[in-house]
Amino acid sequence: MMTAARPVDTGLAAPGGLDRYPYAEAPVPDRVGPPSWDGTDTELGRVGRRAAGNRGRGLHGQLVQQLGQMIVSGDLGADRPLVPEEIGQRFEVSRTVVRESLRVLEAKGLVSARPNVGTRVRPVSDWNLLDPDIIEWRAFGPQREDQRRELSELRWTIEPLAARLAAGHGREDVQQRIGDMVEIMGHAFAQGDAITFSRADAEFHSLLIQLAGNRMLEHLSGIVSAALQVSGPPTISCDRPSEACLTHHARIVEALATGDGPAAEAAMRQLLTVHPEVERVVPAPREH
Repeated sequence: MMTAARPVDTGLAAPGGLDRYPYAEAPVPDRVGPPSWDGTDTELGRVGRRAAGNRGRGLHGQLVQQLGQMIVSGDLGADRPLVPEEIGQRFEVSRTVVRESLRVLEAKGLVSARPNVGTRVRPVSDWNLLDPDIIEWRAFGPQREDQRRELSELRWTIEPLAARLAAGHGREDVQQRIGDMVEIMGHAFAQGDAITFSRADAEFHSLLIQLAGNRMLEHLSGIVSAALQVSGPPTISCDRPSEACLTHHARIVEALATGDGPAAEAAMRQLLTVHPEVERVVPAPREH
């Protein structure tokens, strides 16, 4: 029978800050031989302390969340063994909860389970980096800035291509809506309404992706856009209203209306470099 996690008031523990978090260690039965975690009891204690902050997820969700955070943060490095019995004792959950949680992590590419080897942490290269949970865990961990840079670079690749493809689709209704968004942005800019400007900007890009007519591109763009929101404030497109931003949006609309794919692509690349932070993440041309 499962027991609930201890009611402690805690949050994510920073490296080296374990003493700041109260946690009553559970009695651990005597074991024969060296502990399976090889001296990582403090790391397991950190995981136990995090569990209370995720009670709303249920025991299964808590365990997935906390082990996932620990792996993504690097507390449990690649090839680290994960022993179900040890995990069950630390979190006071049943073998079923541990087993199902490890299966979820395996589906995300974080761990692998093999006969005669057991369950071990996999290297970052094997992770599903576009998985929503992994995106969230990275966003609140030491890889936060790397993730934002990677997402920004990925979006900078996606949207210019989408603009080129959209110029080849003569859907006047969608093009009209895209043009309407630029008008709304213009009025909002004149009135100093940054919220309306930002919403119209987001709708502009969403409609453009739809107009491209590539469902896989649309799906990937949606993941990247949502991930950038999780990771923090926008770093690309027009998060701050400006004349230059409006001008580039208008040029994209003109290129769509004339079916000029290269012009639409070029205008989108110019738009995505309006924000100074993007200039640091957009790949520079390589010298040959």
